[in-house]
Amino acid sequence: MPLHIVPSGATLGARVDDLDLSKPLSDANFQQLLGALGRYGVLSYPRQDLTATHLRDFSQRFGRLEINVAGAYQEPGLPEVMVLSNIVENGKPLGLSDAGQDWHTDMSYSHMIAFTNVLYGLKIPHRDGRPLGNTAFCNMHAAYAGLPDEWKQRLQGMTVLHDFDKFWEMMRRERGSTRPPLTPAQRAAKPPVSHPLFLRHPITGKQVLYCNPGYAVRINEMDEKESQEALDFLFAHQTQPQYRYAHQWQVGDVLMWDNMGTIHNAIPDYRPDEPRLIKRCQVMATRFFHDDGTPRAPVAQEAQAA
Repeated sequence: MPLHIVPSGATLGARVDDLDLSKPLSDANFQQLLGALGRYGVLSYPRQDLTATHLRDFSQRFGRLEINVAGAYQEPGLPEVMVLSNIVENGKPLGLSDAGQDWHTDMSYSHMIAFTNVLYGLKIPHRDGRPLGNTAFCNMHAAYAGLPDEWKQRLQGMTVLHDFDKFWEMMRRERGSTRPPLTPAQRAAKPPVSHPLFLRHPITGKQVLYCNPGYAVRINEMDEKESQEALDFLFAHQTQPQYRYAHQWQVGDVLMWDNMGTIHNAIPDYRPDEPRLIKRCQVMATRFFHDDGTPRAPVAQEAQAA
């Protein structure tokens, strides 16, 4: 049976009702979700009751799962499942407490970019009846469409260098951060990589702005001054209010988003005594790209899934 998908009415977002993610997806439902993810950018699945294995199994249906380069806060026996939490038990953090707290796109610093993140909310802080720690998004289909024509023409065909260390060091500078610097081995595992500034989305077939404040460091075809001016413009442009959408978390939510068509920001508006516990899988874009970055299938063929 077709899934019941309810659009948010905003620039991004839709809710998928009455789907139990602990059970295997039919091929038809998978294709429907794939198309919806390209169309709406962010999908939520309320009232789930999952184990970490369920989360992994659902996530890996969409592609190869990434094991985070930091190698910490993994679910025991399931390194593909990362724990995000501010909870400390017996002096030991249960998870990474500051994940994603600024605008970025996961895995843009990798040769194989990310397709989707899948997060499961087990403990969600509330204050005065409203949820905290919500996840905000910006629509990169709309951001590209909204670029002035002269900028589209100027930047067409250019590439951007993305560096894992940029975001990591930015988070280390935040007050109270416990992140250590990356080791030489970790840096060597994730050297800077380049991707097209304008990426043709493999599901929708449309152009997206594939550039984000968290990891983008240089437009390769420009000198340093010109590049920084262009990046400053793009970062301000893509985060304008008309491109934004925020998911308000509830316990039992599974939230997934398209990393090619959005950028996101985890809002850290909760205190250490307001517990938050989320488990996460990152799905790489292996469904759409070869390891060298070339497309696996014509864009038009994938776009039919939408």
